[in-house]
Amino acid sequence: MSKPAIVLVHGAFADASGWAKVIRVLQGKEYHVTAVQNPLSSYADDVATTKRLIDAQKGPVVVVAHSYGGAVMSGAADSPNVKALVYVAAFAPDVGETLGPLLEKYPTKVGEAFRPDAAGFIYLDRATFHDVFCQDLPEVEAKVMAATQKPLHISVFEAKPTVAAWKNVPSWFIVAKEDRVINPDLERFFAKRMGAKTTEVGSSHVAFMSYSDVVVATIEEAVDAVEGSLVGSHSGSADFRL
Repeated sequence: MSKPAIVLVHGAFADASGWAKVIRVLQGKEYHVTAVQNPLSSYADDVATTKRLIDAQKGPVVVVAHSYGGAVMSGAADSPNVKALVYVAAFAPDVGETLGPLLEKYPTKVGEAFRPDAAGFIYLDRATFHDVFCQDLPEVEAKVMAATQKPLHISVFEAKPTVAAWKNVPSWFIVAKEDRVINPDLERFFAKRMGAKTTEVGSSHVAFMSYSDVVVATIEEAVDAVEGSLVGSHSGSADFRL
């Protein structure tokens, strides 16, 4: 039996290349890994792009998402081939639940760093990028990330999801305890609500970079659960939601 395919979904102010550390390790273990390049132009566009890539995979799929990518994954991973979800310091809204009020209820420093342009896209202020977004990475790396950041259209904060895949798919959640973008208590709220198997790490928002070993281990735990359920289903003894 081949291993499940792994699809990685990036968040705001970043692109798929941010997953490089995780991808290298997973590829070294012979996983088939694909990282989505979302346009961040609207929630609908990002969900459609991610769903298209998920649906193109063969066999069972484990989807992993960071930050805003978690909201995208929740809306896109309703394929019957998706067997597990892994949220990394991510949003996980319910159907009809917008991100704006969640950020107001669980505030962080990120709102002060927003710098909108004339077209309605938001960047993060370069002067505070390191402190807000990735304080546990080297400053030289943070400067490159700030210079190459991919902006997010402001409309995503008012978008209303029509699907919440975590309601039907087993989920794992990594809480970043030092996150200054998504309040760690909001992450804990999401994890508890979905009944996710939860791990907490002492990282900034970019746990998939500073704690890539924990992220890889969590992905492999999800893969093992999927593989175990598939073997069990063939023997008639599965106890796993498929």
